[in-house]
Amino acid sequence: MPELPEVEALRDFLSEHLTGHEIVRVLPVAISVLKTYEPPLTAVEGRTVTAVHRYGKFLGLRTDGGPYLVTHLARAGWLHWKDRLPSGPPRPGKGPLALRVALETGAGFDLTEAGTQKRLAVYIVADPEEVPGIARLGPDPLADDFDESRLSDLLSGERRRLKGALRDQSLIAGIGNAYSDEILHAARMSPYKPAGSLTPQETARLYEALRGTLAEAVERSRGVAAGRLKAEKRSGLRVHGRTGEACPVCGDTIREVSFSDSSLQYCPACQTGGRPLADRRLSRLLK
Repeated sequence: MPELPEVEALRDFLSEHLTGHEIVRVLPVAISVLKTYEPPLTAVEGRTVTAVHRYGKFLGLRTDGGPYLVTHLARAGWLHWKDRLPSGPPRPGKGPLALRVALETGAGFDLTEAGTQKRLAVYIVADPEEVPGIARLGPDPLADDFDESRLSDLLSGERRRLKGALRDQSLIAGIGNAYSDEILHAARMSPYKPAGSLTPQETARLYEALRGTLAEAVERSRGVAAGRLKAEKRSGLRVHGRTGEACPVCGDTIREVSFSDSSLQYCPACQTGGRPLADRRLSRLLK
């Protein structure tokens, strides 16, 4: 799933390629992608893109005198830029193409979604706050006013584990499964540690890891073409998706805990005092 750094890089890319250009056509291929019906998709046609914004993991295209086109790429969605779009209209079918946006220059982008779980979402709204997912977002962790005190206040009284708290978009916007693993590894904290139990020293360590990990990932992705962002993300991850490999910090073996629809990765030596975390799904399989 694209998270804050990749979506921020897409925002930069689209700002450069879309701002000042006219949207001449928006072509839906998968009707399931549309989450609003009034205003219609055609409300952005003939309008110039004036800015591209990021809201957590959402992207919003603002048009001159008209509505926003907002999208969330979900788990398996992606944006593919094309300097020259195909001349013919896209044909509905079983392929991954969900929506096409064409500019007056002949360039544009496709939104695609792999797999069978169709969660890619597109909204046409007068105000981004009309999108439920944006309205409930917590603070952006890279905002200037997101300081250590803000993080401490957010975590105060939290009963959830750190892994779950960091992924909650209503608590902190933009962090998903991959970067929560990376942040906790950098902070040397167990993903199972209760979020509300942190000492001031631990909160400071988590804050430094959170800001540093995300800022580094954003900088690494800056200037990378949209089509290469996924590979860039994978190349920069130290523990997430690297089960069985050696930890780049201490050399211990990276381990995994599996859930019904996701998994987490961590280093026992760096994060849990050398103790493996219980993997309940694996334990059930061994009974």
